Amino acid sequence: MGDGAETRAIERAVGHRPWPLPAGPWVMFQSWRELLFAHWPVGREVLRPLVPPALEVEEWEGRGWVGVAAFRLVGLRPRGSPALPGLSEFPELNLRTYVRYAGRPGIYFFSLDAGNRLAVAGARLGYRLPYRLARIRIEREGEWVVYRSRRADGRAEFVGRYRPVGAGFEPAPGTLEHFLIERYALYAVLRSGRVLRADIHHRPWQVRPAEARIERNTVASAAGIDLPDDEPLLHYAARQDTLVWPPRLED
Repeated sequence: MGDGAETRAIERAVGHRPWPLPAGPWVMFQSWRELLFAHWPVGREVLRPLVPPALEVEEWEGRGWVGVAAFRLVGLRPRGSPALPGLSEFPELNLRTYVRYAGRPGIYFFSLDAGNRLAVAGARLGYRLPYRLARIRIEREGEWVVYRSRRADGRAEFVGRYRPVGAGFEPAPGTLEHFLIERYALYAVLRSGRVLRADIHHRPWQVRPAEARIERNTVASAAGIDLPDDEPLLHYAARQDTLVWPPRLED
């Protein structure tokens, strides 16, 4: 798929964004499919030592949040180019929290596990994100998505199944769902302490409540986070097409 009407339509849908699109061109397209968001409230005292000091840990009603996102990435391609064989489709599992820098909210990743060695190397080099190689298998059993991930070093594992169970909706501003899901920047912090930001853009999220049966989840503990015993807040998204800009050093 080359650049065409679909990506131009995504670029034109900007009314929901918290700030304007970046001045330069986007450089990468990717589509996220069959996505599970599982979120847990976590105390600031847990998150603050794990998030670089340059980034402000964002809270909702006095609590920080940690999310696991499990999905299948398809259609990965550079701007103006077709999808690259062997690189355009792979499963991904990430562990994230929510931060702010210079007034702009975004995502900070503790880890991103992916089932493609080239993608892991490229993202680590280009975006300085903590990608890890993992063996991930995704299967369908009726309406259930069965997801199994084990990091190559054996230190993190996620095994479970999930499905949508309610009507779809667009998270409204001022709600917890909007706070957790509608994010348009990814942050990384270099060894020097300087902040790297990558802008992303997509249409507003369309999500559904979800049900999940998580058999094993050591992704958070591998990052030094003990999740509470509370049931996670669960959402499902069938698809989100996304444009990604190159990373830039913040002032």
